[in-house]
Amino acid sequence: MNTGGAGFSRRAFLGAGAAISGLALLAPTRTGMARAAAPFEPTRTVRLAAGHMEMKLLGPDKPASRVLAYDGIPFQTLRLPRGTRLQADFVNGLDEGSTLHFHGIRMPNEFDGVPTLTQPLVQPGGRFVYRIPLDDPGTFFFHPHCDETGQVGEGLAGVLIVEDPRDPAFDAEHVLCLKDWRLAEDGSFLAMSEPDGASKAGTFGATRTVNGAASLALTAPAGGHARLRILNLDSTRVMDIGAEGGKAAGFEAWLIAVDGHALKPVRLDDLPDGIWRMGPAQRIDLDIRMPADGSPVTLGDYRAADIYAFATLTAEGRVQKPRKGPLALPRAELPRADLKKAGRLSFTLQQATDQAVKDLALPADDPLAKALIDSLCVGSTTYWGIQSESWPTGANRSLPPPLARMEEGASYAVTIKNETRFPHPVHLHGHAFEVLTSSLGRLPRHWADTVLVQPGEAVDVAFVAAPGDWVFHCHILEHMETGMMGWFRIV
Repeated sequence: MNTGGAGFSRRAFLGAGAAISGLALLAPTRTGMARAAAPFEPTRTVRLAAGHMEMKLLGPDKPASRVLAYDGIPFQTLRLPRGTRLQADFVNGLDEGSTLHFHGIRMPNEFDGVPTLTQPLVQPGGRFVYRIPLDDPGTFFFHPHCDETGQVGEGLAGVLIVEDPRDPAFDAEHVLCLKDWRLAEDGSFLAMSEPDGASKAGTFGATRTVNGAASLALTAPAGGHARLRILNLDSTRVMDIGAEGGKAAGFEAWLIAVDGHALKPVRLDDLPDGIWRMGPAQRIDLDIRMPADGSPVTLGDYRAADIYAFATLTAEGRVQKPRKGPLALPRAELPRADLKKAGRLSFTLQQATDQAVKDLALPADDPLAKALIDSLCVGSTTYWGIQSESWPTGANRSLPPPLARMEEGASYAVTIKNETRFPHPVHLHGHAFEVLTSSLGRLPRHWADTVLVQPGEAVDVAFVAAPGDWVFHCHILEHMETGMMGWFRIV
C-alpha cells in the first residue's frame, strides 16, 4: 500500500494480531457502547473478498495497474431490494489490516466497521461478518475504514443500490463511479499523499476515470427519461456536476436524490451555476430527459477550466409517449428531528498542529479507556481538527473522548462551521441527517449523510440520535487521517 506523505506506520503483526488472523471468523465485539444486535435473520448472504487485480487505467495500449477491488470486480455493485437483511462475509485478502464500512446505511453500531471503536481490525487472511438492514432505498457504497488513503486510493470501493419497487419506471439507468488515480507512466502508483496536499486541499490524481475508463458512451431512448446514479468515490476531489443537451428538443436535467435519499425534483439550471457541487463520498441521482430529436447529452465536471466530460448519452430508439415532468422518487421515510425540542450543538472545522492539539483522555472507567487505535489507522502528522480537538496521529494511539454525548431517540440540531480555507465534506456514520440551511444560501433542504461545507460557511443539520459510538469526520481522506475526525457517544 502506498501512503506517502500522510505517513501511515505499518502494523507489526504481534501476538494479539496474529491470534485473529488466518481464517478466523470474527464475531462483533462490543468494544465501546455498541449494543447487542436485535434478532436478525439474513435474507441475502454475500461474500466480499478484498484483493488485487489489474486494470488498464492509463489506456488500452498502456501498462496495466495493480489495483484493489472486491471479488476482482472494479466497483463491485450489489443490487438488493429494500427490506433485505444483508449478511456480508468480509474476507481480507490484503497484506495489511482492513474493515468494511457500509457508507450511509443506518445500522447497528457494532457493524459500522470502525476499528477500535466498533470492532477489531480484520488482519490479513481474517474474516468478519456484517449484518446490515437495508431499510432505506437509494444509492450507497462500501469501503474500508483504515488506511483509506491507501486502500481506497488504490480502488477498494463497491456500490450498494437498494431498490424500491415504488420507484417510477425510467427508460434507462446507468451507474457512474467517478475516481482519480495517482499513477506513474509505467502504471505503478505514486505516493497517495504528500504533506503539501494533506495540509491543504488534498493530494490529487491526474488520471481521471468513470467506471475505470476515461469516459463512457451511454444510451437512452430519444424523449425518454434516464436515471443516472453518480458517485464521487475519489479520495480528494470536489466536483461540479452538470449536464448539457438540446433545450429546444426538450432536454432537461433534474436532481432527484442526494446521498440516496429522494428530494422534490430540482432543475439543475435552478441551482447556483447550474451544477451540483459534491465532495468525496457524496452521491446524486439525476433524471435526464433526453432530447426528442435524438441529439446527445453530455455529463461533466465543470469545477476546473478544463471541463472533464465523463459521459455522453446518445439516443437509441425512441419512446412512444414522452412524459412531461420529472420522475419523482417516493418521499424519504426517515426519522425527522423535532426542531422545537432539539438539543443545539456547534462544531468548528479547523486547521491544527501537533503542538496545538489538546491532550485529552477518556475517563479511566470508560470501556475504551485502554483501547489503542491500530497504528495502520493513524496518520503521522496533525494538520486538522474539530472543535480544537484532533484524531490521534503519530505515536499517540489513545482514543480521544467523544466530541459530544447524546441521548438515544433525542433530536439534535448541529451547526458545522468551516473556519479553514478549504472545503470539507463532513460525514456522520449511522445516520441520515436533514440539511436545513446554509449561511451561503446555496443548498436546498434535503436529506444526506455527507454535507460539503465551503470555506467560511456554516451549515445546519438535524437528526434523531441512534445508539452507539459513531464517528464524525471529513471525507477528504487525508484530512480525516491527519486529524479531522471525532466521535459521538449516544446512549
